[in-house]
Order: sequence, then C-alpha cells, then structure tokens
Amino acid sequence: MKLTMWTYEGPPHVGAMRIAASMQGVHYVLHAPQGDTYADLLFTMIERRPSRPPVTYTTFQARDLAGSTADVFKTACRDAVQRFQPDALLVGASCTAELLQDDPAGLARTLDVGIPVVPLELPSYQKKEAWGAAETFYRLVRNFAGGRERPTEIAPNSCNILGPSALGFRNRDDVTEICRLLSANGIDVRVVAPLGATVADLARLPDAAFNIVLYPEIAESAARYLKKTFGMPFVSTVPIGIGATRTFLAEVRALAGLSNDEPVGEAEDRATWYSRSVDSNYLTNKRVFVFGDATHAIAAARIAARELGFKVCGLGTYMREFAREVREAAEEFGVEALISDDHLDVEQAIIEARPELVLGTQMERHIAKRLRVPCAVISAPVHVQDFPARYSPQMGFEGANVIFDSWVHPLMMGLEEHLLQMFRDDFEFNDQAQASHLHGHAPEASVSVAEVADTDALVLADAPATDASWTPDAERELKKIPFFVRGKARRNTELFAARRGIRPITVETLYDAKAHFAR
Repeated sequence: MKLTMWTYEGPPHVGAMRIAASMQGVHYVLHAPQGDTYADLLFTMIERRPSRPPVTYTTFQARDLAGSTADVFKTACRDAVQRFQPDALLVGASCTAELLQDDPAGLARTLDVGIPVVPLELPSYQKKEAWGAAETFYRLVRNFAGGRERPTEIAPNSCNILGPSALGFRNRDDVTEICRLLSANGIDVRVVAPLGATVADLARLPDAAFNIVLYPEIAESAARYLKKTFGMPFVSTVPIGIGATRTFLAEVRALAGLSNDEPVGEAEDRATWYSRSVDSNYLTNKRVFVFGDATHAIAAARIAARELGFKVCGLGTYMREFAREVREAAEEFGVEALISDDHLDVEQAIIEARPELVLGTQMERHIAKRLRVPCAVISAPVHVQDFPARYSPQMGFEGANVIFDSWVHPLMMGLEEHLLQMFRDDFEFNDQAQASHLHGHAPEASVSVAEVADTDALVLADAPATDASWTPDAERELKKIPFFVRGKARRNTELFAARRGIRPITVETLYDAKAHFAR
C-alpha cells in the first residue's frame, strides 16, 4: 500500500455506498471502526445531497475488540431495519474491518430481519471504488431480476438505461438529456438504474427489449448478466460527442426496429458549427492531454481529435480494469496510454507532453494550475464546483454544446491573459495606467510595475521547475510568448541549446534559437 496526498478512487465499500445512495429503499450496513464514516462527506459536501447516504456504520471501538464485534454487527443490522424500514439491506465491511475477518456476508445469512439481505464481499486490498460499485449493482440485479420470468410479448422499442449513479460526473443531467432524446426518437425508457431506482424497478428489468449501458464502469457486468440470462442485447456506445451520439441513436433505432431516418434532436447541435467558425480556427492542432475514467477519457480524446481539431498528445486512465480499451484508443492517436493511479506519474507525463490544454479530473486541474496550462474537468473524481446547480449534461447533442463551451473557453481566456501580459508595458495597458473611462478622476494604482515584477519572480520561484537548465530570466521571457506557440518555442530552444552544448539556457539563447529557426 502506498500513501498519497490524492487518490482517484476510494476503497470498494465507497463504490457500494454510491449504489446505495443512488437507489430508493436500499440501506447499507457497513461493518467499520470509528473513523471510517468519512465517506459521508463525499455525498453531503461534494455532491450537495440534501440528506446523508442511507448507510449505518457499526463504528466499533478498540475496547469492543475484547468482546464480539460480530454481535455489534448483527445488532446494527436489526436496528437499521427497524429504524429505516428499507426494502432491501446491503451488508459489507470497510477495508479496516475486513482485517477482523468477522465475515458480514456469513453473519447476514443468519439474520432474520424480514427483508431481502444482499451480502457483499468486496476485497478492499485488491479492488477499488468503481469495481465495488459495479459488483454491488450486479449483485442487486442478480438478486432481484434473476428469478423473474421474461414476458413473451415485449415492445421492441422498450429499453432500460443502466449505469448512472451518485457521485458520477454529471450523471443526473445525462439521464435527463438521454431520456428526452430517446423519447423524441420513439424509444420507451422503462427503468433507469441504479440512479433513482427501487428494488421493484430492478425486478422489472427483464420486461424491456434491450438495455443501454451509459457507464460501462458501473453497469457492464450487470448488462452482460441480463444478456446471458434473458437474451437482452445491450447498446454500449456512449453518446458523448456528436459522432458518438449519432452512432448511439442509429444502434438504438436499429434494435428498436425503427427506420434509419435522420434521428430527431440533431438540430440542437451547435458545437459542430462553432468548431468550424473563425473564432475556433486558430485553436486547430492545439495539443491536448486527456486523463480520467475510461468512459470519459476515451470519449474526450475522440471529440478533441475528430470534432474540435485538437492534437491528442497524451491519454490515460486510473482504471486498470479498462486498460485494454484505453490502450486501443491511444493507438488511434499515436500515443502511449498512461495507466496509473499515482497523480505524480500523471503530473510528470503532463510536463513531458507539454500540452496547451489539459482535460482531466480535479487532480489534473491542480496540476495544470501549477503549470499555468488551461484545464477543463471531464471526469470524476471531482470537487463541489463540478456538481453545478445549472443543467450541464455531457451526453447527447446538448452535452456536446456544453463540452464545446467547457473546453474552448479556457483556451480563449488563456489567450486573453497572455495578450494582456504581452502588452503590460504599453502606455495604455501597463499596471499604472488609469482606467480610460475615468480620465483624470481615476485613483492611482497602488501597486507598481516593479512590485508586480517582483511578485511574478516569487511565483516563478515557487512554481515547479520543468527544466533545471533554464535560468529564471529565460523562463520569465518564455512566459511572454503566447501559450499557443510557447510549447514549440521551448522545444526549439532546447533543441538549439542541446546541439551547441549550451547550459543553462539564458534569454540570449532563447533569441538566438528564435533567429536560427526563423531563417
């Protein structure tokens, strides 16, 4: 086990909590010591839920180890059923409680609480959060849909949506957008699970003609079980981006027996025209580094390359279970996939790739801020600002519009900031210039240009050094170059210096290299 400041995924019992918190009428009894209740904050603070997740902790203490912690667990189960009266009970252990080997799954079988009990065996030291969520959802589907008889007559245009869950990146809005899009195309959505579903809804899953897997990390194993048991086909194309949404609708309409006419809803696509407009043309071939969960990372890379004209210079995921899919996607763009859950590895890869835009999680947002590179968040784990109050889907045609705004605007703002930096010494734009609309009545600037320069030097000293061979003056001069050509200027200068054995790189070296490559 490796201690780290940031983690991309929690232990598998956090994934089980995500499923319990997503559904209605499901309660989770977690055998855990005092102090393992931190996960509540993920839902109440980060996701802004109005109530805490439906979880009861045994919260045993050190003194309880002298007796029977198994009795503590059984008492907690009975009390939870009596107090919350759920339709089903999930039981499991946290990573710390797993060391006690009390076997909550076995103890649960001895309980007579009057409701179905689904035991979870989640190996905390081999698996992580997304796997725990997928395994929990699979167990629930198997328990409540497994014994059902599939109707003989099923409407071919009926489907279920599987995968959206609590703490998922924009899952709530994605469900709204995809349900609206499917309804407009004549598709009847029967059940959405686990988000908002009940135990009775899970029992109705076999009543639909096919399933739609929006998030493979959560629902692929359950969808494969339903296909094997009931012969239900499933659509696994994730509708993130214009091209993927068109493919998704074509596959759904084919399974539903509908015509191959142009799908309804495409008129809402504004991202395609915007990406071809004059305002976006200067962003063509901008270098983009992508990192996140498998679904969003693969989709983001394809959107960046095929729909916005960016160049993917890095692609990776922290989910080892989907390493093969990410490696196959990386081959499309001629890069080597990064499969790692160590944020320091990701930071080093970003430094080496020298992107002009980073698309990642909240970890990559911090990394990009330190490196002064624009960034947009595309994937969990995220912080509170990525659960907006506004409608902000990632899927469908409206989702593509949101993505265009979220990705392109950081680049445009970055350009604006660098233009201001380039002209900061101009007589009209320097820091001591009075506001033009106030004329002589404007108060004098309280901070001088020299003071600002000193502040910049301090910031530069605190920033991580990307290459020790650059002097501070040269680094400061390099930052005056607009970000959209700065990477090329750095590479050319380092190549020029390496060929001539120059070390360290000074301001003179930078301009000598510029003159050399301008010939």
